[in-house]
Amino acid sequence: MCGRFVITSAPAALRQLFGYVEQPNFPPRYNVAPTQPIPVVWIENGARHFRLMRWGLLPGWVKDPKGFTLLINARSETVLEKPAFKRAIRRRRGLIPADGYYEWKMEDGRKQPFFIHRADGAPLGFAAVFETWAGPNGEELDTVAIVTAAAGEDLAALHDRVPVTISPRDFERWLDIRGDEVDAILPLMTAPRIGEFAWHPVSTRVNRVANDDDQLLLPISAGEMAAEAEAAKPKKMARKVAAGPADDGQGSLF
Repeated sequence: MCGRFVITSAPAALRQLFGYVEQPNFPPRYNVAPTQPIPVVWIENGARHFRLMRWGLLPGWVKDPKGFTLLINARSETVLEKPAFKRAIRRRRGLIPADGYYEWKMEDGRKQPFFIHRADGAPLGFAAVFETWAGPNGEELDTVAIVTAAAGEDLAALHDRVPVTISPRDFERWLDIRGDEVDAILPLMTAPRIGEFAWHPVSTRVNRVANDDDQLLLPISAGEMAAEAEAAKPKKMARKVAAGPADDGQGSLF
């Protein structure tokens, strides 16, 4: 799955790569989390556009969002059949600019976070599907989910799912929704090639959404990981025994 990601490339560089007409200016983000607004590139009237959407898709038929499970990912194997995604995959496909993402792996009984990125350091585009949810009072909310696939042999060492990433040469094919046919995009919904991505362990500071700084991307050593694991262990509180009243030999009525 993909539950946190990173956007660090300069806005001008991303605009050039994805080719949208807007000129947004936004700061780098080192710990993007579900329910937050995230950038999505999509096509309308033949032109690519940039829009912020809430990460967590809400299908149009949902009546009460409070009672609906947050859909941050859409599985490529079932995206064509699932009621929440089957219309979006045909008519509302987008790309999410990113520079990497985080994944957690169980090690020695605790979850160790890793930062995963392209081995060549280039930005990437997550395959996405989106919907505009309309509320009972006329309010509208643009929402989006990241498409995932079964991990390849290398990335499976961290997690069995990975976000689908679309190569720049295939941006147009993924975004093209002029027809309802999806045969052309099916080959794109796969895991990255072996060796295309690299990763390293990072601090558990990333676990807190409030932490959003460039230090989150730094590799940590085995010693630092051990120190974080030790610090995370519950501390045993020394049991205090209440002292009895001092006996001065005089006795007491109280």
